[in-house]
Amino acid sequence: MTTTTDPHIYTSLGALMALECEGQVPDFHGRLPRYSILAGPHATRLRGRGLTFDELRPYQPGDDPRHLDWRATLRTGQIFVRQYSEERDRPTLVVCDQRMDMFFGSCRVFKSVTAAELAALVAWAAFSAGDRVGGLVFNDQQLEQVRPHRSRTCLQQLFASVVRQNHQLHASNPVASKADRLDQALALCLAAAHHDHTICLVSDFSGAGAKTLHLLRQLARHNDVIALQVYDPIALELPRQGRIRISEGNVQVSLDIGRPSIRQPISDFLQGRLQEVATLLRQSRIPHLMISTGEATGAQFRQFLGAARRWS
Repeated sequence: MTTTTDPHIYTSLGALMALECEGQVPDFHGRLPRYSILAGPHATRLRGRGLTFDELRPYQPGDDPRHLDWRATLRTGQIFVRQYSEERDRPTLVVCDQRMDMFFGSCRVFKSVTAAELAALVAWAAFSAGDRVGGLVFNDQQLEQVRPHRSRTCLQQLFASVVRQNHQLHASNPVASKADRLDQALALCLAAAHHDHTICLVSDFSGAGAKTLHLLRQLARHNDVIALQVYDPIALELPRQGRIRISEGNVQVSLDIGRPSIRQPISDFLQGRLQEVATLLRQSRIPHLMISTGEATGAQFRQFLGAARRWS
């Protein structure tokens, strides 16, 4: 684990725990965009005994007599029963990408730090809504799973996994198969969340392909899935002049981006990667938000929740 304390490059357990106030969002689940109706303590359509009145309807043989509405029965001369929405627990899973591809930043912080902050904000928001919270944290070598619980100890364990993998990132690290590791994380998530989960995927989705799309569709079939794509602003607009140094491990190349013959191909490549991911996520029909490393993560998170209410 690195000893570097630069918060622009590496996060810390204290920093993630300190995001509790920013993550306390009123009506968190009511603000999330949804493409399906799922069971949970948030407007479920499953019937049963609960605390939320659903409807008044005529009595049917087999109905619980404790639910008879005597006022409506006496007023109309027909037997009526009161029906309630059943309250059920909905666990939240936060999937956080800490692969080497995330170890990059041209302004403010690295993508890996933004992903860690975003994962913490989602976890705190779900926790404040009363949900059990757990998650999956993965890099190029390992994948750690924290099972959902409704406790601060569980959140601290999840954040510790994020910090541990975040601090393992280094420019000299080897880069494994990006697509395989992402798909492995989604497959494990699918095994852990059979139905009725809220799943927040925090990644740059580098290496996503046909298998990734298949897994996303499977996840979204019985769960609410939200994709939060972390990107660096340089992918949208390269500087017009100067030199940039590109490094992968021990190999470094300095490029003069003031030359159109160099700048344009790099710009096309970076923008093309973002577009490919956006197209794949649209095909999966999963709500998708792009989070920039160049702006405060908390502000973008709150803006996302405000926009999500209009999407629902």
